[in-house]
Amino acid sequence: MHASDAEASALFERYHEGLRRFLVRFTGDADIAADVAQDAFVRLLERPPQQQVRAWLFRVAVNLARDRARIAVRRRFLLRRAGDRVPGADPPPSPDALLEAERRRRHVTLALADLSSKERMALLMREEGFTQREIAQAVGTTTKSVGTLTARALRKLAARLQDDTEVRP
Repeated sequence: MHASDAEASALFERYHEGLRRFLVRFTGDADIAADVAQDAFVRLLERPPQQQVRAWLFRVAVNLARDRARIAVRRRFLLRRAGDRVPGADPPPSPDALLEAERRRRHVTLALADLSSKERMALLMREEGFTQREIAQAVGTTTKSVGTLTARALRKLAARLQDDTEVRP
């Protein structure tokens, strides 16, 4: 039995703030408290209890908070034990690399702008994983012509980017 939207809203309105306040005091961290309270309400919506909701909700939230704390302790232990074997974050890119990346982004943006609206839309939708049927519907063409449209767009884009590379010193 899942709660209706109205029931879920009423339960949230009735118990959320008190649960969140309790969890802030229990965990000592407002962000963790907000996340755990949200997770507890998700569990409530997925599997409503057969007992008193408020007590169940607080018990689930405490268990979630304890699980989270155990995981954090375990991670710290593993990281300490791993020592130098743990790779650090990648170093920030150099200013030159940032400028080059921005230059390339601008060239691609300009090259895309040279395509027709249909070509640009079809190509970008394809890159986002849309099916040919979805692209055809969005662009207002047939499914059969989507392949031709995207191939033409790719040729134009490649030619424009090649021209930019050859002109650039």
